[in-house]
Amino acid sequence: MKALIIITAFFVSSFTFAQGSYQIAFLKYSGGGDYYANPTALPNLAQFCNANLGTTISKEAPYVDVGSPELSLYPFIHMTGHGNVVFSLTEAENLRNYLVGGGFLHIDDNYGMDKFIREELKKVFPNNSLVELPFSHPVFHQKYDFNGLPKIHEHDGKRPQAFGIIIEGRLVCLYTFETDLSDGWEDQAVHNDSEEKRKQALQMGANILMYAFLGSSK
Repeated sequence: MKALIIITAFFVSSFTFAQGSYQIAFLKYSGGGDYYANPTALPNLAQFCNANLGTTISKEAPYVDVGSPELSLYPFIHMTGHGNVVFSLTEAENLRNYLVGGGFLHIDDNYGMDKFIREELKKVFPNNSLVELPFSHPVFHQKYDFNGLPKIHEHDGKRPQAFGIIIEGRLVCLYTFETDLSDGWEDQAVHNDSEEKRKQALQMGANILMYAFLGSSK
């Protein structure tokens, strides 16, 4: 309950998106999956938002354990990886309290975590399933307009999909699948993506951050 109060107070008293200085963070989890897969992703996304949206997001993005009370310090948490994910029941409860209290989780499948993260999210919200978001959802129409997610890496050649968990009308968790957005946020030399692909990924990432802070507003 104390953590929930802290989180709620944090968001109620928080920022307009373009004012104030704040941090975003990576989610650290157990199970053997590489939570550390894209270390340059969030710093580059922060830099892009600062340059193009007038934000002052710190380029230092720490790794925060899913069971830590420090989740409440960060309004936006990003999670990625290629493999297994395991949440204990205590960790699932902590993450649920964070999200219900106003936090936002973006999960980007880096190719291989899909079957694991879907099961673990059932621990976090056993009564709320992932639902696919329509192209009309506001997350696609913030600063930049998209008709769904951009396709950054091929993976299995399937269409990119955006799924969400919605609690009392609010999108609290966004799961991006078959797109690899966070690879597109990384330094260009890491994956040798084209500048156009990186631009699409960063613009969509900026939309996600804007939505996390502003909801349906622009």
